[in-house]
Amino acid sequence: MKAVVLIRHASAGDREHWSGDDRERPLDERGWRQAEAFVDSLAGYEIERILSSSLVRCVQTMEPLARELGIEIEERGELTEGATREEALALVEEVRGAGVALCTHGDVVLELLGAELKKGETAILAP
Repeated sequence: MKAVVLIRHASAGDREHWSGDDRERPLDERGWRQAEAFVDSLAGYEIERILSSSLVRCVQTMEPLARELGIEIEERGELTEGATREEALALVEEVRGAGVALCTHGDVVLELLGAELKKGETAILAP
């Protein structure tokens, strides 16, 4: 089944405990387990494209799935922290009807859903 799947990046520790550039904050151990779990949890979907925020934690969240499917991760600004509702919605419309995994951040999830997802959770946006 093809669907647009929205994914909040996996666990990357706490922003307050990271001393470097937040764009470079990587997944923690729990996050890597969550990222690996997407391979099985999304197996029932025909994922043809993987689009992600360019921030390290989002790209890393999608790496196991991309490796399993043999497809490249496409970095998109519309999924980066701080993206507007209009930007994110336009991207969803652009990919509607295809099998796409979108990895983003909590603020963008809230803009799209009007509700939060926990780190590592998914929501189906469009069949």
